Amino acid sequence: MRNLLLASLLPLCLLGQAPYDLVIRNARVVDPESGLDAIRQVAVTNGKIAAISEQSLNGLAQIDAQGLVLAPGFIDLHWHGTNPASGRYELMDGVTTTLELEIGVADLPKYYADRTNKSYVNFGASIGHPPVRMAVLGDEGEFLPSGPGGYQRATPAEIEAMKERIEVGLRQGAPAVGFGIAYTHGASYGEIIDMFRLAAKYNATCHVHMRGTSSAAGAQADRELGLSEVIAAATIAGAKLHIVHINSSGQEATGRLLELIADARAHGVDVTTEAYPYTAGATRIESALFDSWMDKLPADYQRLQWSSTGERLTRETFLKYRKQGGLVIIHANTEERVRTAILSPLTMIASDGFDVSEGQGHPRSAATFSRVLAKYVREEKSLSLMDAIRKMTLMPAQRLEGRVPAMRNKGRIKVGADADLTIFDPAQIKDQATYEKPAQFSTGVRYVLLNGQFAVKDGMLQETVHAGQPIRAPLAR
Repeated sequence: MRNLLLASLLPLCLLGQAPYDLVIRNARVVDPESGLDAIRQVAVTNGKIAAISEQSLNGLAQIDAQGLVLAPGFIDLHWHGTNPASGRYELMDGVTTTLELEIGVADLPKYYADRTNKSYVNFGASIGHPPVRMAVLGDEGEFLPSGPGGYQRATPAEIEAMKERIEVGLRQGAPAVGFGIAYTHGASYGEIIDMFRLAAKYNATCHVHMRGTSSAAGAQADRELGLSEVIAAATIAGAKLHIVHINSSGQEATGRLLELIADARAHGVDVTTEAYPYTAGATRIESALFDSWMDKLPADYQRLQWSSTGERLTRETFLKYRKQGGLVIIHANTEERVRTAILSPLTMIASDGFDVSEGQGHPRSAATFSRVLAKYVREEKSLSLMDAIRKMTLMPAQRLEGRVPAMRNKGRIKVGADADLTIFDPAQIKDQATYEKPAQFSTGVRYVLLNGQFAVKDGMLQETVHAGQPIRAPLAR
């Protein structure tokens, strides 16, 4: 038996078979599932990891990764980009899979068709309660509700119509169900529970922006009540729950909310959360989050920064841009609160990013993962490299793999896993994007393999490579 086991671990080339497609030599391999953190040779063939060895391996192509870290490709559970070109910034940040799970989409087939053979990264989307609600109630808002989809109470017939559409999306393979409850003030508690029940029926996680909790909500928001509402709904429905951006939802209550999540988990509730490493949030100014902002103090408006010009707002400019619609940055948090969220063992790293363009955006769209590695791992040494990579890879893969079996082969460095790999210089990786110049590639990511193909090579984006594959659950009959 021992000899058979040893034989199974031998590289294929030593058994007389052809060399591997690619061998990555002398990398510091960091795998959070096994705990491996050591120099290894890693072979890739047919888009899969084929061997991991302390000994030399033979490859048709080879790269020397001495001094570099080889990690699973980073998985971003919270991404709103609609332009496939924005995936270039994710790649240069080490991300190989981006998923629109918070808000989601109403038309799953169209979403996947629009990205097939065009995406720089692996992609997927939830079936979203907000866009479905907008469609049923006739809200014409761009991305987020700005009319009846946000504030109108749904009739029983309209709730049934939403349930039908969400169930269709789940049967079409949606990885999860998205909930922007903070943007849908008109959604009753009963409506939310009904949608959670559907998610539970299909073993799908509910990715939730809690009611009344956001950067724009202000210190008066009852953030514990917003969290308690969805924990109770998940318990009633038997649904899996994921709380998005605990740093911006939590604000001054971040530590307390993390305690409540830990307590719920200790009592058997399947709830997880995520954070991004910035003190400012961002959203659409015309959304329902700003319905209470008609008469604020001047200092409150000064916290808002208009993305396309960089100006801080006044009441007059706030009202002007609210009619126009667009992206606003909200400077509302502190570094201490953000650090609490990032360092918590409960949190994954997720960007809440969106399309990147010159002159407007948020740096989290281009630099979330490199910022964590530069600031909290290298500079502050407040987070270990293994823990940071776990938050970026294994934890998000595990959150989805119960419904999406393909995720069992992502987020790990093991034989048979997908060759979605990020190779970076731990001494050089650094975020470059800023609030004023958000369209800046991060530095220090030397190679990214996506399904075994080089998407980044020698620190250069491979512009013609569109190796991204769809991430979805099996279709239901």
